[in-house]
Amino acid sequence: MKTVSLIRKYWAIVIILLLLPVLLYAVLKILPTHDDWVSATSPDFNSFWIKERFLFYGYHWRPFDAIIGYINGLNPQILFPSFNHYMVVIGHFISALLIFRILSVLRFSHIAINISTLYFFIAPAVMATVSAVDSMNQTYALVFDMIAFLLYIKGNNLKYIGWIGMIIIATWWKENGLMWALICPILAYGFDYIDYKTLKKDILIGISIIIAYALTIYLLPKNIIIHPDYIPDILKIIKNCCKFFFTTFITVDYIYLLHHPSRHLLLALLSFIFTIPFIYYIFVKNQVMYKSKKILCTLLCLLIAVAPHLFTVFSMMHTYAGMALLCILIAYSLNRFPHIHKKISVSFALFFIISLLIDAHLINASIQSGRIGKEMAVEAINKTGDPVKKVYVVIIEDDYPKLSSFCVIPNEAFGWGLASKYETNYQWPVTVQDTILERTPDAINKAKTLGNAILSEKAFESVWIVDHEKVEILR
Repeated sequence: MKTVSLIRKYWAIVIILLLLPVLLYAVLKILPTHDDWVSATSPDFNSFWIKERFLFYGYHWRPFDAIIGYINGLNPQILFPSFNHYMVVIGHFISALLIFRILSVLRFSHIAINISTLYFFIAPAVMATVSAVDSMNQTYALVFDMIAFLLYIKGNNLKYIGWIGMIIIATWWKENGLMWALICPILAYGFDYIDYKTLKKDILIGISIIIAYALTIYLLPKNIIIHPDYIPDILKIIKNCCKFFFTTFITVDYIYLLHHPSRHLLLALLSFIFTIPFIYYIFVKNQVMYKSKKILCTLLCLLIAVAPHLFTVFSMMHTYAGMALLCILIAYSLNRFPHIHKKISVSFALFFIISLLIDAHLINASIQSGRIGKEMAVEAINKTGDPVKKVYVVIIEDDYPKLSSFCVIPNEAFGWGLASKYETNYQWPVTVQDTILERTPDAINKAKTLGNAILSEKAFESVWIVDHEKVEILR
């Protein structure tokens, strides 16, 4: 009887434990693509203690990414990307446990806690993070932010040390972790863990943390060239807000809907229709909940959590930053429907089944994109034959459509040539430089002319011409 009671109380955790090895088995097949090849978690062979990107790398200060890159560099053929996938899936599991704990502390019903936790684990909105090679920073930023919140509402004399310490660790994983310096007091106020006077005081502390971090970033030695994608403008913010709304609140198979080569509008429509009942019950039918202080504070926290991405770059991966707050909204709504548990259960069962099917489709698309990149890298290495140190890659611009990290353009899956390093266990080529030519009727001839000119200068030993999935070698 005790076992049955525990299962009734923790049935979502039981299901997650059953799904966990299946999820891990699936994502371990996903190979690096696009930014995975140039991220700080990719294999690094420099001495760790003199590593520049441990302090600052590109636009970011993410020392934990640097540590992962150093670990992967110890044995890249064995560790990369498997170690990344293990870290991400384990982090996602820990996040689910922390959401379960937070919802329990906030005193929601057992059914609300379990459904919301399981929603978090299987929602297609999280799959862009869970299936990606370079997403452990997003995952563990949320892990330590939720720990920060639990320490904050604990209420003892050490809560500020724990709260601030966890926020700093979360931020060292990824910068959006800093947003919980504001989220923790606002959410705690919404659920009556602190009064208004404490809210004002702790908001000032949170703002001080953000200012201190910004000042530290300013003082760190660095050389930053701001990418145009990170420069905010009104149209970009509006577009990002639309992406945020649809990926967060609407469940549909986005590959069937948006990716033209894979488009299947009937299947996309069916995926949407079967998930609508649950979404309707949670967010539409119970409109009175939006007058609650708890919900208004949670919605504000949700916006704060994703704000850095709304003002810069928002993709499906960035939905993850707000998922914990979304689960609180779901749990609150479920708590207000004790009399229709059967309808909620049936609608969530439909949502659960369709979500698993969408998840499988998204993961499979990621696997296929990675395989394309690997095949191109193997082809380039085999055609080149003898090892070369310096390679120039001439890429003919590809009009093949992409979708997030699931459906990647072939030359990006190829890592603009960087995937070839992995195939030789980073023995050769040592240097890979690339340029992209506009796709025109005579683009191939232009690429060969450019390639021969580069070879004549003898700065590079080989030129690889990339046209969609084909790789041609000039030596």
